[in-house]
Amino acid sequence: MKTIRLTISRFDPELDDRPRLESYTVDINEGARVIHAIQAVRDDIDPTLSYRRSCNVGQCGSCAVRVNGRPVLACKEEATDGMVVEPLRLPVVKDLVTDLAPLLESVAPFAPRGEADPPTRVETESIKPLRHCLQCFTCVSVCPVMDVAEFAGPTAMRQRMRLALDPRDAGDRIPEAVEAGLFHCTSCQACRTACPEEIATPALAIEKLRALAVGRGFTLPKHLEFARLVRETGRSIALPGPRFLERVPDVVEPETAARCTVALFTGCLYDLVMPETAFDAVEVMRRNGIRVIVPKDQVCCGSPLIRTGQTDLVAGLKEKNIGIFSRLGVDAVVTMCAGCGTTLKNDYETPFEVLDITQLLVRQGIEPPARLPVTVTYHDPCHLLRGQGIREEPRALIRQAAELVEMPAWCCGSGGGVRAAFPGEAKALALQRRDEIEKTGAESVVSVCPFCEFHLREHTGMRIQNICTLLLEGYREKDRRESR
Repeated sequence: MKTIRLTISRFDPELDDRPRLESYTVDINEGARVIHAIQAVRDDIDPTLSYRRSCNVGQCGSCAVRVNGRPVLACKEEATDGMVVEPLRLPVVKDLVTDLAPLLESVAPFAPRGEADPPTRVETESIKPLRHCLQCFTCVSVCPVMDVAEFAGPTAMRQRMRLALDPRDAGDRIPEAVEAGLFHCTSCQACRTACPEEIATPALAIEKLRALAVGRGFTLPKHLEFARLVRETGRSIALPGPRFLERVPDVVEPETAARCTVALFTGCLYDLVMPETAFDAVEVMRRNGIRVIVPKDQVCCGSPLIRTGQTDLVAGLKEKNIGIFSRLGVDAVVTMCAGCGTTLKNDYETPFEVLDITQLLVRQGIEPPARLPVTVTYHDPCHLLRGQGIREEPRALIRQAAELVEMPAWCCGSGGGVRAAFPGEAKALALQRRDEIEKTGAESVVSVCPFCEFHLREHTGMRIQNICTLLLEGYREKDRRESR
């Protein structure tokens, strides 16, 4: 047995104006789960505590709660001393019990076709990853879009894709999905990382539904513009000024002997809209002994097309980019854009290693910059944190140059084609980020994604800078001090 102290959110709508946190001390067995600690509170201390449980073996999803801010199944998460247990981020009925009725209604039922052939082996294999849903709705509880738009949510989309793949289902699931807000998803991947069954809803359901919807003529006009530009220019955005690729040398030699040689995949936004940030990144690599090759014939990675369901051009983009970078014989291909990095790592099959620039700099080790007299906060790009699993590397670099104050990781609203098609929704999510930024008291925001940087700069009024710009400022300050 062991004794632990835990804090539980309590709320009775008949008595309370708002939820409150209460602490309890209970005795539980070694290895006991969160659900056992909650039961101990109810059985030994307060029988009025309300929560849900059913199977107790992680098969039903009824006991989903947040533990220390993270959605989990209470029957699978080990209980720890000092933990804080709260309901999912959904309307609360009482204490840890949330109102699931509207969400359950949004999950489309199977509609039998009558006489129909059973699924083929291929269809069955496609359905399998989508049928393990426990309907715990942890994915819904972390979906940022459902706060600001009419979006049925990831559980509803997963079910519609599962039914669309089944030849025995008589429903027309594609227009249903469009009507339910299919194109509102920002591709932030929060639902995937929250899911206890690890269902990749964005890739396996939402993007596939979008591709089917595009095939049925449901493409949004703003998304059609991405495809037109890629077809005509090889880039997904219009050219506003001199390109980075037109101004940078083919090879940028380091200040000292080369420690490694990499090729830079610029992405569309840094090439066309934010070239100075790309130059900052090259200068940081150059300062740290990294030779940078910049192929001028690289094209869009295809991420905007994949995320919006317009996949007919993607194979050609992949073939061209893989051919270009494969011939260079470099140690790695480096991305600066979180979206490009996610696409090259997860949607391509590359014969070369792909690294985010923060991974490269941490792996190689950097010259310490001067510490700047500023406090910054870091915005986790969704396609870096959840798309590539990169969390610590940016923070390790930032801490070398400035004081870092943390804030919750939450989508800014710029991804998945949402900024282009639904600017009001995208702005609403950016304003949520602004509120979190202001709570930190930071003087500026650092990120590692051009879409996040551009979008937050437009809507927050804060100074938003790339991590390489911050490091370069540290190096310039170091040089200034040493030249006195």
